[in-house]
Amino acid sequence: MLTSNGYVLSQRPERFGSLQPVPDGERADRSALWQRLDDDGYLYLPGFLDRQVVEDFRRYYFDRLAPAGLTETGGSKDDLDQSTLRRVLFREIVPGRAYDDFCRQPKIVDFFGWLLADDVHLHRRKILRHTRPGDTGIGQATQAHYDLLYLREGTAQVLTIWIPVGDCPVERGSLIYLEGSHRWVQAEEAAGRLQRPAASITADLPGLADDHDARWLATDFRCGDVMVHTSQIVHAALDNVDPDRVTRLSTDIRYQRVSDRIDARWQHDWHDRDGL
Repeated sequence: MLTSNGYVLSQRPERFGSLQPVPDGERADRSALWQRLDDDGYLYLPGFLDRQVVEDFRRYYFDRLAPAGLTETGGSKDDLDQSTLRRVLFREIVPGRAYDDFCRQPKIVDFFGWLLADDVHLHRRKILRHTRPGDTGIGQATQAHYDLLYLREGTAQVLTIWIPVGDCPVERGSLIYLEGSHRWVQAEEAAGRLQRPAASITADLPGLADDHDARWLATDFRCGDVMVHTSQIVHAALDNVDPDRVTRLSTDIRYQRVSDRIDARWQHDWHDRDGL
């Protein structure tokens, strides 16, 4: 049974399906990738990053947060020293060199430079999320939203790369996408029906799928896989119900052309109380 914020997702074929990977033959074809972004709103790129590089950063993350009681497996909220966790996460890891280097791997920078055909800018506000089994209920998993809701003061052509830092099968709380949602989002945007202030659409993912007669798309991500998506496609996260009690860790970062308008609010280090 898959849930998000406690809501049970239907796995009927008309409401649940699989993300489709970019075929190997299209990975070096810029036009084909842009066509996929237009058609699907996302690029699923299995094995895009060096697995060892990703595993090394995962190890660094949990090593740094071990004094706070955060572990890769097991644990509960009662085990955490929240003061230490917040200090290490927001004062050391987020603004630190190791995280920035991870987000600026040549494989990532070169890919976006090639795809966008321009010099590229990485938004300084880069988000890390860990979710442990049992961290369920409203507000735990990322609710349904599209990124442009939070990036109103910059270009709509910003692209997000979501990186599972370690294996992330669906039961571990992987990211999921509402099929075809970028089309109705684009229509609403064009009609001027903008959500202000920025806010998630809903925590009720089954209800949203019913409202739009659409499927949630998911896959079992492996370490090294990435998702690249547009700022208009609706996505969310599942609850971590991993029977092996492995903590889910991921990061989502954003690249755009340097020649496009940049949202100044996203040029500061991420903090969960920054209001964005």
